Amino acid sequence: MTAKTVLVVEDDPDLQEVLRLTFEREGFRVVQAEGGARALEYARAAVPDVVVLDLMLPEMDGLEVCRRLRADPALRRIPVLMLTAKGEETDVVIGLGVGADDYLAKPARPRELVARIHALLRRARAERGAGDDAGGDAEAIRVGPLVVDPVRFEVRDDAGSVFRLTRTEFAVLHALARHPGRVYRRSELIDRAIGRDAVVTERTIDAHVKAVRRKLGAYGDLVETVRGVGYRLGDRTEGGSA
Repeated sequence: MTAKTVLVVEDDPDLQEVLRLTFEREGFRVVQAEGGARALEYARAAVPDVVVLDLMLPEMDGLEVCRRLRADPALRRIPVLMLTAKGEETDVVIGLGVGADDYLAKPARPRELVARIHALLRRARAERGAGDDAGGDAEAIRVGPLVVDPVRFEVRDDAGSVFRLTRTEFAVLHALARHPGRVYRRSELIDRAIGRDAVVTERTIDAHVKAVRRKLGAYGDLVETVRGVGYRLGDRTEGGSA
């Protein structure tokens, strides 16, 4: 089996070495970058399987690196885990809001970091398999004026506009779209959209839902909050195959 490539973006030399040894012991091929601009160069050249990204970087911070990864059609599906000393809840929400798939505060325990990376890779592999599946889960779903297409991993409207979501944001919307009107608890969305083996909190789902609403623009209010419970697609939408 070909070794998976992890791009580690970290400007602390000591931590770089720790991360390199940690991932190489797990059989990963490791590519390292100290700054944001160089990280983007390496990402375009190597197209890694996963990115571990610090926030506080020279030249270009991790948030901007993540934004640019998500804006690049060739790179936007790469899982990104932010690993940073900025671990306040607001920092987590901002990081997930720009497209990170997971967020871990320093100092991170090596076993937990590796477990999260493996979870992200399993999700990415499962989503690729779903895209190849000809079954019902691969059918595009119409939700009011929107079409949620799990084969192309995109959302579009009747006018042909395409709304680019991250892997996790799309998974959240797709889970809601399969049963419009049904209320999903946050814990259910974690299981359905992220996976039971993922190490996330309910606030993580809140951040992803907020990002989905923002990216859907005028259609964002289709995703409704049910206070004290969770989320749903409004009762006024109608599901079905497109």
